[in-house]
Amino acid sequence: MTRRAVCPGSFDPVTNGHLDIIERAAGLFDEVVVATGTNVSKSRMFAPEERLEILRQAVAPFPNVSVAGFEGLIVDFCREIGAVAIVKGLRGATDYEYELPMAQMNAHLTGVETVFLPGAVANAFVSSSLIKEVAAFGGDISAFVPDFVAERIRARFD
Repeated sequence: MTRRAVCPGSFDPVTNGHLDIIERAAGLFDEVVVATGTNVSKSRMFAPEERLEILRQAVAPFPNVSVAGFEGLIVDFCREIGAVAIVKGLRGATDYEYELPMAQMNAHLTGVETVFLPGAVANAFVSSSLIKEVAAFGGDISAFVPDFVAERIRARFD
């Protein structure tokens, strides 16, 4: 039986912190699906198709990782693809307090468990929002995102 997990997120943009969690999840599960919501009503730097394209390039080094878009509840997507777990990275206590009620609701709704992985210390302060803010003011984001992502972000502010 294939043990499939989902790593959900907006990934706008994908960061090295995200990739750390995805790589570690790939070592724990037979297959990992990186899933990004495609809600077009939300304002994002990158459109849904762009985020999927960027994610595919970012996870290409991991042979058991694929990328998919989804709409609606993540647990419904998990049920559709037969995932047994949702993998979430935690940077600290605030993330845990935010994620725990969702994990409990997801388990209640479908029985899909949530696996929390602590983020690497080097990435503890990095968020997609912070990356966009720093980039908007011309700051150097190259240590926090893959090079090709940094180039795409810089192109948005040029």
